[in-house]
Amino acid sequence: MQKTKRAIEIMSFMLLALFGASQQAVSQDVKKPEPAPAYPKMAPVEQYLMSRDAEIALARSAAPESISRDATVLVLGQKGYETAVEGKNGFVCLVGRGWSGPFDWPEFWSPKIKAADCLNPQAARSLVPVFRLRAKLTMAGRSKAEIQAAVKAAYDSKQLPALESGAMDYMMSKSSYLTDEGGHNMPHLMFDTLVKDGKDWGSGADGSPVMSSPYWFFSPNPTNMKGLPPILVFLVGTGTWSDGTPAEMHDH
Repeated sequence: MQKTKRAIEIMSFMLLALFGASQQAVSQDVKKPEPAPAYPKMAPVEQYLMSRDAEIALARSAAPESISRDATVLVLGQKGYETAVEGKNGFVCLVGRGWSGPFDWPEFWSPKIKAADCLNPQAARSLVPVFRLRAKLTMAGRSKAEIQAAVKAAYDSKQLPALESGAMDYMMSKSSYLTDEGGHNMPHLMFDTLVKDGKDWGSGADGSPVMSSPYWFFSPNPTNMKGLPPILVFLVGTGTWSDGTPAEMHDH
């Protein structure tokens, strides 16, 4: 149970799954009002953008150089993700923002989220179209509800592809900012599946390094899915960053 909670705390994304839930403060029998959300609405578009070279470098840092050097690289522009570098190995590297993650995540509109992600060919074909659609809608100023409705409609009409078997992501960048929680970052691999029970992978078992977060791309709460595909993400932490340097426990 604790491992599942931790997995939710450090995911974003894209893709990652997810981060801490807000808590209610209770004193004796009197319920105090909840604090206002830190990110109640979309920030000015400029706050989500990066310089082109910096974004390419951050995106590539998601995976070891042996993988990312031949990957396609996307960068965020005024109208959504653009192809900055054409690759040749089928991998796609990009930097996810908060609005690439679950729709009910408190940090959804945070401009601080910069999540370097390198998707393998199966994940790239399955999920990059979703990243592109969400970015296009967000940069056009659409509301969270409008984005969610558009994504669902695109799945319903088969404009978005089904998840391919074998989809996985590298998220091992030392420079990512995944969440306001904890150390803000954690090097890890994510395996995207349609498995319905994390126990099938030993997730949460005593001594197991595997954690799972349901529906990370949309919502950790199945009741909020509203017809979106039930993608279950298995997260496995790594002992090193993508450059090979050790990841200390406080980095997690």
